[in-house]
Amino acid sequence: MRCNLPRLTPVSWLKLVQRLRELGFDGPYVGGRHPYMRRGDLTLIIPNPPQGDIGAGLLRRLLQPANISRDECFSE
Repeated sequence: MRCNLPRLTPVSWLKLVQRLRELGFDGPYVGGRHPYMRRGDLTLIIPNPPQGDIGAGLLRRLLQPANISRDECFSE
């Protein structure tokens, strides 16, 4: 049986930041080597603004500690 969850696809850094803000995160703030965003006690380190899109594998690793599902993150 196939799962009907939407697939993660590469997104721009700006779209990721905008969506995280919609999900209640503040920032991005400048920190050590990478910017970060906060929601309550949760700090989510995000990649530096890249030249290209952020790939699906990196998105998965970013969203997992924040308990953000694929569906919640980029449902259109």
